[in-house]
Amino acid sequence: MSDGLAPSADGLRQVLEGLQARFQDRFSTAQALRDQHGKGEAWHASRPPDGVVFCTTTDEVAAVVGLCLTHRVPVVPFGAGSSLEGQLCALKGGISLDLTRMNRILEVNDADLDVRVEAGVTRKQLNAHLRDMGLFFPIDPGADATLGGMAATRASGTNAVRYGTMKENVLGVTAVMPDGNVARFGGRARKSSAGYDLTRLLVGSEGTLGVITELQLKLYGIPEAISAAVCGFPSLEAAVHTVIETIQIGVPVARVELLDEVQMGACIAYSKLQDLEPVPTLFFEFHGSTSSVAEQAEMVESIAGSHGGSAFRWTTNTEERNHLWQARHDVYYAALGLRPGAKAIATDICVPISELAEAILAAQADINASGLIAPIVGHVGDGNFHVQFMVDPDNAEEMAKAEAINGQMVARALAVGGTCTGEHGIGIGKIDKLAKEHATALPYMIAIKRTLDPHGIMNPGKIFRMN
Repeated sequence: MSDGLAPSADGLRQVLEGLQARFQDRFSTAQALRDQHGKGEAWHASRPPDGVVFCTTTDEVAAVVGLCLTHRVPVVPFGAGSSLEGQLCALKGGISLDLTRMNRILEVNDADLDVRVEAGVTRKQLNAHLRDMGLFFPIDPGADATLGGMAATRASGTNAVRYGTMKENVLGVTAVMPDGNVARFGGRARKSSAGYDLTRLLVGSEGTLGVITELQLKLYGIPEAISAAVCGFPSLEAAVHTVIETIQIGVPVARVELLDEVQMGACIAYSKLQDLEPVPTLFFEFHGSTSSVAEQAEMVESIAGSHGGSAFRWTTNTEERNHLWQARHDVYYAALGLRPGAKAIATDICVPISELAEAILAAQADINASGLIAPIVGHVGDGNFHVQFMVDPDNAEEMAKAEAINGQMVARALAVGGTCTGEHGIGIGKIDKLAKEHATALPYMIAIKRTLDPHGIMNPGKIFRMN
């Protein structure tokens, strides 16, 4: 099996006619809609599908996949469209299967701290529904992504240092498999030794092994007290060593985010943070009882002070905390403002926490030598950071410089047991890097793909090359 062939003209015609007849106004071949569904948030050019269908039930998804299987037409699942590695590009054409209308919260089990949702429910929608129950779902990648998309890309985000990633918080999934059948993996139990862990196989598969239509998720109680703090530093090195010491002594921070001086300057301008300075900065958040939150903040402030950090500016005010974290979530758009008209190439390495300082400082040195505008930001509490290269995709020299620096970052990460992607996934953007990271495991990944999707219809051309 290769990466999948473009469908035959007759097969594609029959699929388009079949979908039009069944879904009517929930199916479209309009160019603008197809272009929107053929790309994510990243710099990759749109590779539009041949049609877009909006499903509202798992049975409808199964019908679409079954029809596409019959005529060997590719299927590309679509959520909020916020992916960053080209996961949504319809490389072989086919059908974009939009799940955003599958947005029902099906069952909340507050006594057991779990919930069952359809794949099109977004994280903000779920948390708004849970708020009055004193519960929340903590995985926060920044974008208001759909939970199905977050599972498919194994997302994490700012809270991962305390609550883990989607991998740790998905108890079970319902998925339409490449043969058109519906399968349910996992359940509500917090642990199980029953058979292969196929739930984890689907989580992170980026739509290449099936279409996730429902999820069973863990929930958490909203903490009694939440405080946020901001601290500036004289150097990037000082900020990173503060993080390393904080994690190593076991302070249970909920979030700790790093912005270098370039990114901080961009955020000050974009998000109107006029009372902050454009210096390397850490954003913290602490969860717990009122006394434990105060104790955590005091302990981390002491560590920061020993590295030249400024006095903490901290708040428990919900509006002020939300403004601060919205600024952190808007770093992508803030960075684009540094070079209007440019596109952003986002990198995504993750290293063991003890290797974090060397990895970040080496990346900064490479950036400074290149002359590129490339702010650094990261979920540094778990060793994950991003460089955002502001480039002109039509400028071959700039693209080559960005790729060279990214390649060096990945090589350094892999040399110390890290990864080429902490949370963005592989898509089409990191295929070669995955091959380097998992050289001995790659044949087994390909074997799984061949077995479950022998005709190569599920999001072909993503994660690895089949030929």
